[in-house]
Amino acid sequence: MSNLKWMWCVVRKELLDIARDRRTLFMALLLGPLMYPLLMLGMNFMAEKRMKTEMDRVLEVPVIGAEHAPNLVAHLATLGIQAVDAPADLDAAIAGQDIDVAIEIPASFAEDWHAGRPATVEIISDSTRRNAETPTRRVRNAITAYGQQVGALRLLARGIDPGVVQPLAVGTRDTATEEAKRGILLAVLLPYLLILSSFIGGSYLILDATAGERERQSLEPLLATPASRGAIVSGKIAAACLIGMASLILTMLAFKVSAQMGGGSARLLDVSFMAIGKMLLVLLPMLFVGTSLLTFLAATAKSMKEAQSHIVWLMLLPMVPSFVLMINPIKTELWQFAVPFLAQNQLLLKIIRAEPIAPEVWGVYLGASLALAAALWMLAVWRYGQEKLAVAG
Repeated sequence: MSNLKWMWCVVRKELLDIARDRRTLFMALLLGPLMYPLLMLGMNFMAEKRMKTEMDRVLEVPVIGAEHAPNLVAHLATLGIQAVDAPADLDAAIAGQDIDVAIEIPASFAEDWHAGRPATVEIISDSTRRNAETPTRRVRNAITAYGQQVGALRLLARGIDPGVVQPLAVGTRDTATEEAKRGILLAVLLPYLLILSSFIGGSYLILDATAGERERQSLEPLLATPASRGAIVSGKIAAACLIGMASLILTMLAFKVSAQMGGGSARLLDVSFMAIGKMLLVLLPMLFVGTSLLTFLAATAKSMKEAQSHIVWLMLLPMVPSFVLMINPIKTELWQFAVPFLAQNQLLLKIIRAEPIAPEVWGVYLGASLALAAALWMLAVWRYGQEKLAVAG
């Protein structure tokens, strides 16, 4: 029997084994496809709902010295910003998250205002609190707009065109496509989730097929067959990749259905089959890389628990490029598409932003990722070639 036939025999064996364990099969095929779209679209829905609520609701803002600027307080009220009495210890109230933002108007406000000098208004908030960003921005924009409006009226009262004090009119021309603007909401979390799903997508099967069989002492009879070690390793990796590929396809389809059924910006996502196909082309090499690496690590583990412990640090690897790009954004260059995880992150961002991907980029990426997968496959075959592999503990 040829090595190819032996390999498919191993594939069928592993798929039958995991099919008997329905709970594991459910975790491998359905948990990710159900959880990731719900997580992404749920977070997007909550963010949109919170933003709309914060912008529409009447905002009660403690004001110290409201009597010094009654017109300003009245103007804020027309914009849904209602002045209320400030607590005795304002700083403690903000620190305790009882108050998001407050305003302090000093006693010198009226004197400076009538003298034509800049009158000070202090906005008090905690810049490290994310939930205070929208209320603080509302108050700041309202006060700034009031100051500009009054300044223009003062100039008109003196017979001066307000445009005189504005020698430059700064305009903005945003070259970002509509697809890129939609994708920015998902540009941080979505690539990580997809890369992680592909990288460890075959872990359910491969850990049990290597470390699990070794612990149960059922690996030795398989190694005693006439099949070559390369055929056995290839069969196990192929079976795990089939499970991982099915999970990826279900995840992509779940995103498509969820985006079409969702509301708000979820409906604006590009979930065409062309975009899904490009994402799968990006993720499949990472599936081969992750499965081959897990095969080697599981083969070196002395027990199933030791093999499972590798998942902890492997899950952290896809985070690295996401956090690096978040803290230190870099321009896209060709060499980046040869770096594991960074390449997938950059390519997924391009697809999310509906940017074209040059043929040389695909060439560098596929060449580098498939070469890495082949190297890890050979490493796993080498490990399976060691006689002590079949000895548990």
